[in-house]
Amino acid sequence: MREYLKFYINGRWVDPKTPKTLDVINPATEGVAGRISMGSAADVDAAAKAARAAFATYSQTTVDERVALLERIIAEYKKRYADMAAAITEEMGAPVALSQNAQAAMGVGHLQTALGVLKQFHFSEPRGSTLIVKEPIGVCGFITPWNWPVNQIACKVAPALAVGCTMILKPSEIAPFSAQIWTEILDAAGVPAGVFNLVNGDGPTVGAAISSHPEVDMVSFTGSTRAGIEVARNAAPTVKRVHQELGGKSPNIILPDADLKKAVTAGVRGVMTNSGQSCNAPTRMLVPKAKMDEAIAIAKAAAEATTVGAPDSGAMLGPVISATQWDKIQTLIQQGIKEGATVVAGGPGKPQGLEKGYYVKPTVLAKVTNEMTVGREEIFGPVLVMIGYDTVDQAVEIANDTPYGLAAYVSGTDTEQVRKVASRLRAGQVNLNSAAVDMMAPFGGYKQSGNGREWGDHAFGEFLETKAVLGYEPKPA
Repeated sequence: MREYLKFYINGRWVDPKTPKTLDVINPATEGVAGRISMGSAADVDAAAKAARAAFATYSQTTVDERVALLERIIAEYKKRYADMAAAITEEMGAPVALSQNAQAAMGVGHLQTALGVLKQFHFSEPRGSTLIVKEPIGVCGFITPWNWPVNQIACKVAPALAVGCTMILKPSEIAPFSAQIWTEILDAAGVPAGVFNLVNGDGPTVGAAISSHPEVDMVSFTGSTRAGIEVARNAAPTVKRVHQELGGKSPNIILPDADLKKAVTAGVRGVMTNSGQSCNAPTRMLVPKAKMDEAIAIAKAAAEATTVGAPDSGAMLGPVISATQWDKIQTLIQQGIKEGATVVAGGPGKPQGLEKGYYVKPTVLAKVTNEMTVGREEIFGPVLVMIGYDTVDQAVEIANDTPYGLAAYVSGTDTEQVRKVASRLRAGQVNLNSAAVDMMAPFGGYKQSGNGREWGDHAFGEFLETKAVLGYEPKPA
């Protein structure tokens, strides 16, 4: 059993100000996998002061010095890669292959991307006699989720380190093991004392303390829209920058000319990956009504071919993160049925033979309308809803009829039509015909899916202030 009872503050592993622990549950077994200490406002205060003190020197480091630091972190990460993947499997039940090939891979991917951007980034630009300078914003507070744990840590920490910021991280208390490994990696790489600090704890205590602390210049939060509102509310009195990556109910428009089998199968797979626990999952599949019966048959086959089992069993899907999440998913499936949706595959209850662990059946609900609860609320589980449309204009209207705007998907064979539909969708990232992941593509949402962007060079801007130095180039005598 893992025991991570110390916090990382000012370059040292320290005891919490007030001892309090929390059991971490392995969702695949429902057993206790470890314990962590739960922090307080006093722990956050110590971390914030350490980060503020470190900012004075770290913000003045050269690009070459920060390049060298990122290179050392990458080298240490690669040494601990297997440990990181194992931690993710244990804390959130991700299948071994997913942890190794995707979850842990995103950590090193963001580090390498930040390194590449840093080597080419221009922190100043002359405009006539004025110099426009980009400077690190200061102390950053990071509050990260459990669903892609190291991905969300890395896509915040890597660019912040690259531009010269210092920081405090509060990972999810539900899945904190990967953050511990991450912190050990940064310590081994020689990150200067106070530049990176780790305080475990819950949102109402540690998260709120980070969001409201006067020494924290910006807070970056990834999680539910409900929690994001609280972060912004807590941050408002100190007028700090607030960056949010929140919920989604992403539409997946399958155009009339699309390869139906390919598009529907890919859409089902996109929802089921990571047990449906991805904020950008294509959870609303929009299909021409004339092709709905055929699409339902394809979706049913794809869902029923999706295996569910223990993380080390070779199954495609593991459990969802917790009993609370399992209950929420079951309630929403039942609500969908009550409101008139048809269960095409899966449905309520646990898969046969998997009574222990928070396993959910890969579920497809058809005959859904955009007014139903399951058509509007983020389920955050392996549940796809299928919605019919008569015209492409109607499909676009349905797609945009949501408070969210994180991602959208379009499939079709007419490239110009696919692009035209994409241009009408109110979402921060639109994927055409199952395009591959692009580590340089900005990630973030419209509307209640948040503000700001992560990933690639766009992430750098979130951690920079703009200074105009007038008269930098004196006029000729």
